[in-house]
Amino acid sequence: MPNLKTNAMRILDKHKITYKTYCYTNTGAISGVEVAAILNQNPAQVFKTLVTTAKSGTHYVFMLPVAEELDLKKAALAVNEKSIEMLKQKDLLPLTGYVHGGCSPIGMKKQFKTVIHTTAQNFPTIIFSAGHIGYQVELSLNDLMSVIPLATADIIT
Repeated sequence: MPNLKTNAMRILDKHKITYKTYCYTNTGAISGVEVAAILNQNPAQVFKTLVTTAKSGTHYVFMLPVAEELDLKKAALAVNEKSIEMLKQKDLLPLTGYVHGGCSPIGMKKQFKTVIHTTAQNFPTIIFSAGHIGYQVELSLNDLMSVIPLATADIIT
């Protein structure tokens, strides 16, 4: 595995949090479901990170299992907003410092309110982007909550 330390990994190290890393570079995997398959992991335990914009102009981050779709109405309800839409892809890098496919909830330029789907509580650990395409980290939900403010809610269709 190439010796890459992402910003998310450096933040976890700083907090002395134990995590496992996965590298799937050069596999051709693009979707989260493909990544879960290549890593031989349960897709329900592998989470994608989506960035949204509310009607109020506030940005929110949602984490959900890779095979699921974000329910925009439930997401808006979870953060007390009238409506929410996906952030335009061209706005992702300037806003978060991350590119599409390599967006981690840890280490964004600014910390946004983050909501993770309730099923994350069903697993001892969850897997999500390490902040670089081709890299994932695995850690417990409690450890993730110790690094970023995180709420849980039913946010999938």
